Amino acid sequence: MSALDTLPRAIVWDWDNTLADGWPAIMAGLNAAFSAFGLPQWTLEEVRANVRKSLRDSFPAIFGAEWTRARDIFYAEVRARHLVVLEPMPGAGALLAEAARHVPLAVVSNKQGPLLRAEAAQLGWTGHFRALVGAGDTVADKPSPEPIRLACAACGILPGPDVWYVGDNALDMEAARRAGCRGVLLGLAEHDGGLAAITRDGDYPDAEMMRSALLGLALAARLG
Repeated sequence: MSALDTLPRAIVWDWDNTLADGWPAIMAGLNAAFSAFGLPQWTLEEVRANVRKSLRDSFPAIFGAEWTRARDIFYAEVRARHLVVLEPMPGAGALLAEAARHVPLAVVSNKQGPLLRAEAAQLGWTGHFRALVGAGDTVADKPSPEPIRLACAACGILPGPDVWYVGDNALDMEAARRAGCRGVLLGLAEHDGGLAAITRDGDYPDAEMMRSALLGLALAARLG
């Protein structure tokens, strides 16, 4: 693990596969759209491996001129089930509770903003965050730096190397770099080529290791 050695001024988090597991709803939405267009269905593993960009950035390439019809099918299916199947990632609740004791927190996700905020409320986590920025909330979606800039503004700071953006894949690390922040990988990124395939500023193999590291950094900051 290449841990970072000072407590950040703020932490901005990715959502899906970093803090929350909502993949069954995403898979259902995608497969409903694929079925309507006569396209092959994806397994859950294929969804995890391929879903990175926001819908408005990815659907035109898949569905062409009718991508807005596919969008409507997708969202109808997701809205019908996403709160039912939603689960926290292992250890995410304790990690957020610890992090929130020390620094301001926000979320930047390529999940549509209203869906993201509904899921945070469902998990009882809304109070942890200064902002929950989803797809469509800024002029461009991740990996554009605009969502992270908005999240940092809500935390009362500017993007910079003293801000961590924590995510689970290479696109998240790219988003961090574009915003001038440090990209911190949470997990082993098996769904995105593994650790060797991802350039990052730091990494933690799981939420408990990150929680313990943040506690240590907070203690060191108080003592030093």
